[in-house]
Amino acid sequence: MKILSVETSAGVASAAITEGEKLVCEVIVNNKKTHSQTLMPIIDSILKQAELKISDIDLIAVANGPGSFTGLRIGVSAVKGLAHAAGKPVVGISSLTAMAYNLPFCEHIISPIMDARREQVYNAIYEWQNGEPAELEAPRALGIDELLRELLKKDKKIVFLGDGVPVYKNTILEILGDRAVFAPSCANAPRASALAAPAKRLYEEGKQQTCFELTPVYLRKSQAEREAEEKERNKDK
Repeated sequence: MKILSVETSAGVASAAITEGEKLVCEVIVNNKKTHSQTLMPIIDSILKQAELKISDIDLIAVANGPGSFTGLRIGVSAVKGLAHAAGKPVVGISSLTAMAYNLPFCEHIISPIMDARREQVYNAIYEWQNGEPAELEAPRALGIDELLRELLKKDKKIVFLGDGVPVYKNTILEILGDRAVFAPSCANAPRASALAAPAKRLYEEGKQQTCFELTPVYLRKSQAEREAEEKERNKDK
């Protein structure tokens, strides 16, 4: 089974092709260019490198959130367009779940944190069980202090990864001390190949979608929506 995976939920743009258990090709770009500039050239490049056409792909997977509102829209829209044109099924995978797959068979509790600004993070909690990361807490947006108070109650070390780490590392260490562990740089960023395993499982369970059903998962309102609501509230005062 050939899977094309796309990850644009954070600052990193990534696309990968897997076939069965084999990673055929993956490209990761982390520079100042926007995802709208890099994503389609990346997809075109890995298809050429793998000597495949989009018609050869069996399933397209995409990180559908949470994460950057703009990044998610670009990734999901690109996948919807490719799937519609080629008549392929799609699956949306939580970007947080995909990050947990970066740490296979980790003995610690896994806590991906994505910077959501305003002292909040996007987070879910995982623990490896039976060969995959079991979800202990579903994806949510919450304050970093609230998350750390919750994690203080855990009886194991917690490994953190994601773009929220450099923002909140000092706070994490201050509250959790040596119970906090940080993923190495090679496992810290979202990557498309991590979507393949959960995408394959969902497909085998019959949970694939059509391009029309695929939607981003934002978890909270965008800044533009919040500002518009604030203006409306001020009008009523």
